[in-house]
Amino acid sequence: MKTLLKSLLGLFFLTTPPAHAEDTKWMNGQNRQQITDRLKTEFATFSAYIDTYFNYLSSQPKDNTVTGSSTVGRSNEFQVNLASFGFETQHENVIARFYYQTGSMLNIIQDTDGTQNRGRNLSNNNLKNIREATVGYHFDALHGVNVEAGIFMSYIGLESYLTQENWSYQRSQVCEFTPFYFQGARAQIFVSDKLKIEPWLINGFQTYGKWNEAFGVGLSNVYRPQDYLGMVANFYYGTDQQENSGRKRFHHDHSLLVRYHNDSSGFISKAAFSLNNHYGTEQGGNAPTPTGASTPLTEDAYFVGTALSHRVWFSHDYYAFTLRAGYVTNQGRYLTISPVASTYSSSWAPAIESGIKIWDITATFDVMPSDLVTFRFEYMNRNANIPYFAGPQGTTSATGWQGGAGTFAPDLRKTEDRVTLSAVFRI
Repeated sequence: MKTLLKSLLGLFFLTTPPAHAEDTKWMNGQNRQQITDRLKTEFATFSAYIDTYFNYLSSQPKDNTVTGSSTVGRSNEFQVNLASFGFETQHENVIARFYYQTGSMLNIIQDTDGTQNRGRNLSNNNLKNIREATVGYHFDALHGVNVEAGIFMSYIGLESYLTQENWSYQRSQVCEFTPFYFQGARAQIFVSDKLKIEPWLINGFQTYGKWNEAFGVGLSNVYRPQDYLGMVANFYYGTDQQENSGRKRFHHDHSLLVRYHNDSSGFISKAAFSLNNHYGTEQGGNAPTPTGASTPLTEDAYFVGTALSHRVWFSHDYYAFTLRAGYVTNQGRYLTISPVASTYSSSWAPAIESGIKIWDITATFDVMPSDLVTFRFEYMNRNANIPYFAGPQGTTSATGWQGGAGTFAPDLRKTEDRVTLSAVFRI
């Protein structure tokens, strides 16, 4: 009876990958390491992660602030972007994982969650240093079925929260506007050794709490029929406007990854491309007023984006070069990262009808002398249809410091160029 009950429950819930040798190390958004259990004990596998960068912005804003990015927040400085350590285990079918995190990236992702202001007894300060914290159970059904609850990383977009897992250091714009974490419960149902179905019941679209009474729901589908081919289709539905429960949000993200060359004996050891597309919309309820605008939207808002990346590995994967092009349009700007503090929101109020359109091109050269470290050299050019990127006078105050005196209008430009040097360690 106990075995039957586990099997029945396993049909509906999920969490840890099946025990088959699937090669995902070449894929955009996946850990590239050949060995991932160097710190493995009888009960758990421990890991540590350190991500540092120096970013040069061509406009050299006086406040050293980068706008419109969830990856890089500072310019012309050395920064620890993310430092994290923790463990995960699946001992006697019990699943647990915990990762602590700190670093400057938390200021532009976790700190922006406004659900902490609904009621009391919830604070970003108490949760933002948790990268992942989940507990669950593994059921021996199908090819592995698990269920877990807590804080876990989002997989709506193709590219990972961890920059080491992506082909480029700066995430594509289409991924920048999608979530990086959820708080709730999820199941991972490995229907076969090639297909995983993962439903979510979560508080909201990258939130620790809820904007309204309803939960958000999501579904991730990962299909990898061959080692050289991967397909992902993800869905989200929820209410994510404050005091506006009639406003419904739907988002769909899908990706195609193809490795078309694989020859470790040649100078070019691998070659692959990834295509990531995203569509989303907000409908119904009270149409919100976009940041900086004086009148509300008169129609449903939408988000559309795409990113195409091509990567070539050289000399037994010692080097790699990636070229990526991307485009997003966000009518209503309901997902757009605000380039200014709320005090100056009126300073970027172009016509609502224009929305925002951003296109970019990125070139990344990687040096990977060890499984443990990645050195990255990256150039990125971004353009927008409205002033959005930081200019020389910055976006903070006339002095460049918070609380600076005097009248100030943020300096926003339609284009930016930047060069990023990074070093990432992972064990």
